[in-house]
Amino acid sequence: MSSSFSIVAAIILVTICVLGNSKAQLSSTFYTTTCPNVTSVVRGVVEQAQQNDIRIGAKLIQVHFHDCFVNGCDGSIMLDNADGIESEKDAVPNQSTDGYDQLLLKYWFLRMEAQRGKFNWEEETVGQPNQSGTTAIPSPFENLEKITKKFSDVGLDSTDLVALSGAHTFGRARCLTFVHRLYNFSGTGNPDPTIDTTYLETLRQICPNGGNGGTLADLDQSTRDEFDSNYFTNLQNKRGLLQTDQELFSTSGDTVAIVNRFANSQSDFFDSFGQSMINMGNIRPLTGSDGEIRSDCKRVN
Repeated sequence: MSSSFSIVAAIILVTICVLGNSKAQLSSTFYTTTCPNVTSVVRGVVEQAQQNDIRIGAKLIQVHFHDCFVNGCDGSIMLDNADGIESEKDAVPNQSTDGYDQLLLKYWFLRMEAQRGKFNWEEETVGQPNQSGTTAIPSPFENLEKITKKFSDVGLDSTDLVALSGAHTFGRARCLTFVHRLYNFSGTGNPDPTIDTTYLETLRQICPNGGNGGTLADLDQSTRDEFDSNYFTNLQNKRGLLQTDQELFSTSGDTVAIVNRFANSQSDFFDSFGQSMINMGNIRPLTGSDGEIRSDCKRVN
């Protein structure tokens, strides 16, 4: 696993489970004194998990993304069903999310470290689930205009949209999320014209018409498990897997220039991705006396 993703993993955990009860605004140095080794702890657990699941990086980023687009980054996606609780996990947009066990593992590992006296433990104030609010999560079936609107609604701009979409540089997607592009796009009886013809045939082999919609395909066939900028080169070559991927380049607008910029400079992509992850992590987090401090990440107190 690349060091760049290890840093991303730390951002995810800090956002979802251990940000701390800030009284005014979020601070990247909040745990410098109380939990100075949080990043190394998280990195160690994530790297260990990656030995058993090469896809854990993509899974954790997806959970973070799906949490933040529903009432902000409040950790509500972690809650299980209970009396009076309808878990966001059961909503249609979250049927593909995974990695919850690893988030909980990191959470409990940090608690154990705290109990051993290695640092002071403080927990985040978190919110209630909003299953109906999961419609705010961008869908792979939506066009660029709708996706851009959903990002704008939570204060994210086109650079954030393209940079965060770059997380599709690794991970998998089920056939049901893109098969509509392969055979009968928009009811035309033809495939999506923005798919490279060779790539189209490859995808049809993976996802035959009427086949198993749960079959997985690589989001990036060139470097399937590497966090790099090949995703953007794929878009330039009409090899974006999801409709929402390819439209970043095939639909006229300001996203085209951003795709080209990231394709030409991986370091630019990495810098922008890190900043956009922070921007997304700042979507309406609960601070002060808002929400509740959970004693268990997956249950209300």
